[in-house]
Amino acid sequence: MLCQATDKTPVIPSQLPIRGRSDPQRETLPRRRVLDWLPFLWSRVLFPGSSDRPAAWRWAPFLVLCVVSGALLYPCLSFFLFEPDEGRYAQIPREMLMRGDWIVPTLQGEPYLDKPPLFYWLVMGAFQLFGFHDWAARLIPALAVQGCILMTYFFGRRLLGERPAFWGALALALAPGFVGMGRLLVLDGMLTFWVTLSIFSALRAVESGTLRRGWWLLAALACGLGVLTKGPVAIVLLLPPLWLYLRLAMRPARIGRGGWILFAGVVLTVALPWYIAVCARLPEFARHFLLVHNVQRYVQPFDHDRPVWFYIPVLFAGLLPWALLAIPFVRFLVSDDEAPKRSPALGYLLLTAAWCLVFFSLAGSKLPTYILPAFPPLALALGVFLAQCRWRNAHWFRGGIAAWWVLAIFGHGVLLPAVARARSPMADRERMTALCGDPKVPVLCFPRHVDSVAFYVGRADFPAIHTKNLDHLLDELNKNPRTVVLFGHRNSLQSLKQLLPANLKMVDTAPMGLCDLAVVERQ
Repeated sequence: MLCQATDKTPVIPSQLPIRGRSDPQRETLPRRRVLDWLPFLWSRVLFPGSSDRPAAWRWAPFLVLCVVSGALLYPCLSFFLFEPDEGRYAQIPREMLMRGDWIVPTLQGEPYLDKPPLFYWLVMGAFQLFGFHDWAARLIPALAVQGCILMTYFFGRRLLGERPAFWGALALALAPGFVGMGRLLVLDGMLTFWVTLSIFSALRAVESGTLRRGWWLLAALACGLGVLTKGPVAIVLLLPPLWLYLRLAMRPARIGRGGWILFAGVVLTVALPWYIAVCARLPEFARHFLLVHNVQRYVQPFDHDRPVWFYIPVLFAGLLPWALLAIPFVRFLVSDDEAPKRSPALGYLLLTAAWCLVFFSLAGSKLPTYILPAFPPLALALGVFLAQCRWRNAHWFRGGIAAWWVLAIFGHGVLLPAVARARSPMADRERMTALCGDPKVPVLCFPRHVDSVAFYVGRADFPAIHTKNLDHLLDELNKNPRTVVLFGHRNSLQSLKQLLPANLKMVDTAPMGLCDLAVVERQ
């Protein structure tokens, strides 16, 4: 029968065990409401199986994952920074390090209050060790991506067994969306590392009948570091699916008020000191960051407005070639015959991935990298399916994986740097350095920052003047006999050229990747 207990004794939906009672065979609670059936459906129908016990540690799968992921990440870190995000996140830690200020992030000398500083601190450490190089900055997100892959294998062994863990981590390592987007110089790869650590640790803490405080503390620590990386979103991605899992699972650990207070205390201890310090120096930070960038940007189409289904094709393309198995994977999740292979841990992973997808799909602002935290739990769930497929040991299947890996190495090592060079304003590095490297010649950006140029030439005085402030731009051009203008949008050069008065003349113009450059002289 479909609805049976593991000891073959029929389970009556109207007589389910009371949570927390010592003798569930005798003490039962009637289930009259529809919601009361959900734990029964979850634990006895959808995910009634049990996970395999982890085998003895094996170095061979671990080393395979290190080699597969390392070959995709580390040989190709040195290519031109993408505008605008990578240029910004290289320039901010450079300025902080040069100023010796670890509290207030700055961009072109002005406070940049959009994000917390943990990512900047780590990049600053890389700069101190290796110098101001693009590859040194990208080393931090690359380490975070590989950390997620190895973490997926480590926790997957404990939660699901050796084979699902290996196949899940391998699927994650070969997912072009995860490795390709995660290793770029943006905050989302590092946020994904902390969120992944927190959701895996939280499941380890509550999967048995007793709360494991060590894992619970680790989950809280990771969550606090996530808050210090990108804000309260680290908490939002963990707690709702964890709360729902605790409501649906039959016999998870009871966290209790003391456990939640402990969790909150650790998160606040980790994150709150910097928030207090920056608010003491810049009181406007609280409103700008917490309200504008965490509330208004979510509920309103602040920028990057995309349709609600935007992340579905992003996930599908990002999980290739594994996404081609979507139909058999769904069949595995709903098949009665496969039910013994579906454990509650698998259900938890699907909850976390689904919640991440729903949360960011409802946001007013959407970027492809936001969905990165959904990749590790979803890949590990796919690992459960891959581990039980008969054709996983077929020569054609393993040969296809090897071919995909070689193709991915070519894409990461050849195609991506070529695209970055074609788009970069520093493609003609010698000319750009000659024009913008002299600190005596002012450089203006219009209508947005072109921070990669500032990073490569070693300056921090490229102010951006927005389109609505054209009068201010003309005033600045009149102040100096010679000014270099970097145009963040391609059509901005022609717009400014038509508005220049007779005493200002463009003596040199040139396309620079996605940007344009003009030298303006006062006559």
